[in-house]
Amino acid sequence: MLRISWTEKKSNETVLIEANSRRSLIKTIRKRQATFLGHVMRREKLEHLITTGKLDGKRGRGKQREKMMDGLKRWLGSGSTTETMTAMGHRELWRNMIADASKHGTG
Repeated sequence: MLRISWTEKKSNETVLIEANSRRSLIKTIRKRQATFLGHVMRREKLEHLITTGKLDGKRGRGKQREKMMDGLKRWLGSGSTTETMTAMGHRELWRNMIADASKHGTG
C-alpha cells in the first residue's frame, strides 16, 4: 500500500504513477450512463421524451446546457444522434458500442 504524508506536495498524476494505477472513475460513470440511457431509450415512456427533448416548453436564459446525449456521443465516438439512437434500440449493438468505448474512449 502506498503511503503519502499529508505534508508532501505531490500531484495526483505523480501519485497515480507511483501506485501503478489509472483513473477509472470517469470511465465507470460514462459506462453506467450509457447503460442507463440505453435502458430508458428502449422504453417509450416519459423518460424517453425528456431525454430526446420532445417535450414542449421554453428554454431558460443563458448558455445552452450540454445534453447527456452530446457527451455520450462524444465518448462513444458516434457520428450522429440518429446513429446513437438507432444503436440504443438494438441491445447487442449498444452493448458492443459501450464495450468498445470503455476500452478506447476518452474520459
